[in-house]
Amino acid sequence: MKTKVFNKLKLVLSVILLLTAVFVSAQKEPPVIYKPVPLTRILFIFDASQSMLGRWQSDTKFNIAKRILSEMLDSVANLKNTEFALRVYGHQFQYPPQVCSDTKLEVPFGPGNAAKIKTRLRTISARGTTPLAFSLEQAAKDFPPCSNCRNIVVLITDGMEECSGDPCAVSKMLQKNGIILRPFIIGIGQDFNLAFNCVGTYFDATNEKDLRKALNVVISQALNSTTMQVNLLDQSGRPTETDASMTFYDISTGKVVYNFVHTMNYRGLPDTLIVDPLITYRVDIHTMPTVTIDTLRISPGKHTVVASDAPQGYLFLKMAGVSNAAKGLQCIVRQGGSNQTLNVQSFGDTEKYITGKYDLEVLSLPRITIKDVDISQSHTTSIEIPEPGIAVIRKTFVGYGTLLLNDKNKLTRIFELNENLTLENLYLQPGSYKIVFRPKSSRSTLYTVEQSFIIESGKTTDIQLYK
Repeated sequence: MKTKVFNKLKLVLSVILLLTAVFVSAQKEPPVIYKPVPLTRILFIFDASQSMLGRWQSDTKFNIAKRILSEMLDSVANLKNTEFALRVYGHQFQYPPQVCSDTKLEVPFGPGNAAKIKTRLRTISARGTTPLAFSLEQAAKDFPPCSNCRNIVVLITDGMEECSGDPCAVSKMLQKNGIILRPFIIGIGQDFNLAFNCVGTYFDATNEKDLRKALNVVISQALNSTTMQVNLLDQSGRPTETDASMTFYDISTGKVVYNFVHTMNYRGLPDTLIVDPLITYRVDIHTMPTVTIDTLRISPGKHTVVASDAPQGYLFLKMAGVSNAAKGLQCIVRQGGSNQTLNVQSFGDTEKYITGKYDLEVLSLPRITIKDVDISQSHTTSIEIPEPGIAVIRKTFVGYGTLLLNDKNKLTRIFELNENLTLENLYLQPGSYKIVFRPKSSRSTLYTVEQSFIIESGKTTDIQLYK
């Protein structure tokens, strides 16, 4: 007896464990899809113009800059998904005369080539002029085609453009065409912020310590993504709105960089996003209507919080009664006072909208217009239309006919009958109607017939054009 009881308990326990396993399996989250890590390519544009031979701190600006850049390369030589290249200007021709084409890619991109850059730095000499704009322009050719790369330029210089070029215009063109991200410029010896702020992100190095620090900060910003969150604010200014998809565009190129679906994390806070801090974004939050953050700049290395007003409520469309006419019936939703279609919502559905006034156009027969529908914060606004009736139209002959709405003796066309059918069934809203009809075979307007009728909710009305 005890054995039977034990076996029964064992069986029950097995069933419970099986059901638990099925339940747990069903509750598993879908796998996270990781996107391929982009290859970061950093091109150093190094100033070897004659002015770099000037004394500065413990040595010449040229020797100090070469030494600090070489030390930095030692620390990043083995980084994954990172490649470096070196372009130098002012090193091929002695000044004077001024040779404004004096720029050359000395070490192209390639894996593990930090040592090659260090070796080349030891052998170059400073002697020429400063063709900054031309060097930036030529740098566009230094980045081989790549479908998943971040292209970054780091310019190290002690002077400004000397060849009548426009570094700002060239940099803007390179960014707009998606060739490079916003460049970094490290100015040696004096403050060039006014001259280079339009070119990219400027760092001032007034001494050796500042140069080393600036270079380390630049490389850190170039290599590391940073974190941010988007707070979608309700009407009270609290970040409670969520579940809207968001598109991040690069303002310079207009290209899509990221797509996210806004999410609250397990602590009930807007989830953290990991983004490239070197891009200035425009963010479209795909609510109805769309909410846009025009300019979003990320602070590298810091958690950036951006907020946008996105208070939302709900609209529910329903039809009185139990008629099948609600199936497939749709409604055009427009912002109050606008002629542009915002959404087409089906009856029986509930959809979310930014708070405010909306105009509805129900695609029934006849169409129903409802103005100034108020959507309020976290509230569901229900709109109900009357249940239609059914008009069974018997024509006897095929022909041409128009269904007119009779509203206070004003006849308005709402539907053209099928010229090839003798029987049609139409769902019509309650009201007074008239059909004007002529058989197809008749060649005289004297054969025009008229038939008036009334439609009531939920009832079928039989219309016989020829009795």
